[in-house]
Amino acid sequence: MARRPRCNHTPAFKSKVALAAVRGEQTLSELAQHFDVHPNQIKQWRDQLLEGAVDVFGRESKAGLLGARK
Repeated sequence: MARRPRCNHTPAFKSKVALAAVRGEQTLSELAQHFDVHPNQIKQWRDQLLEGAVDVFGRESKAGLLGARK
């Protein structure tokens, strides 16, 4: 069986797949089949998305620039 060539997925594609995994409406196997990506890769992207979500809400410097209320 021949190996498939590596794919370089765009950040937009990765975020689309990761968000679908976070929603949990489909299993990782179903998502993998739909997006033609290995389930382990989807899990990695989902975990990266969830880890990065802290930065969206946790950075003081951005909140200060936007005039956030305390």
